[in-house]
Amino acid sequence: MDQLPGGYWDDGGRLHRSFELSALTGREEELFLTAGQGQETASLVTSVLSRCLVRLGELSPVPPSVVRSLLVGDRQYLLLRLRQLTFGDDVRANLLCPWRDCGAKVSATFSLSSVPVASPQERAATFTVPLDDSSVTFRLPTGADQEELSALATTNEAEALTRLLTRCVVGSPVDGWSSEQRARLEDHMARLAPHVEQTMEVACVECGRTFLAPFDIHRYLFGELRTDRELLYQEVHYLAFHYHWSESEIMSMPRDKRRTYLTLLGDAIEVLNGAG
Repeated sequence: MDQLPGGYWDDGGRLHRSFELSALTGREEELFLTAGQGQETASLVTSVLSRCLVRLGELSPVPPSVVRSLLVGDRQYLLLRLRQLTFGDDVRANLLCPWRDCGAKVSATFSLSSVPVASPQERAATFTVPLDDSSVTFRLPTGADQEELSALATTNEAEALTRLLTRCVVGSPVDGWSSEQRARLEDHMARLAPHVEQTMEVACVECGRTFLAPFDIHRYLFGELRTDRELLYQEVHYLAFHYHWSESEIMSMPRDKRRTYLTLLGDAIEVLNGAG
């Protein structure tokens, strides 16, 4: 059974890590196509995971408030697994070699199961670490923090970071901290948080050199779904026209089941056309 690299601490002090995900259905795909264009990423992640996270530890169903309270790294891990359920394990990326004397187009393929995921050795709802002559207690950033600060982060990253630390630190104002103190706390938070690797190593077939390319699971998953807008409605129309199913019945199907029926239907039509 799959487990979150970090985990969710409920109000009773219990840690929930095991989880069950359901694949995206047409309804979630439509959510990306409609709300996704004007909805900031963190809120969209909460909406989608709230629909697809069937169980988290002893919690079922999992309310949006819990999904919002999950650690950032755990939410990334769930998106990674959701992408595997929906599109499979392999990812293709079209890149440009960054070396100045090359610049060739590079087509890279890698497996999501090979993406490094770091699980912290220590898990707790809050942590206390020494900082100069005293100590500081803090929690790790969550999806709720991302939702609250995402708009500010696009215009004033430094102020967004200050507000994030203010939200995460317990009982200690951070306004008067030095840049060194903040950096040390950020290091502590990064070391204790679960982490999904955000880069992949790619080899250029032209020049033979390697380079690191960013891997943003949000961009990959959201981009793949948003490019299928017309295709989704064409599939619904095709199945409704031939099978006389309702839109609700078709949109409740996972993508792979929908595509299976489309393949069977296409084969049947081809046989009928051949017989005629």
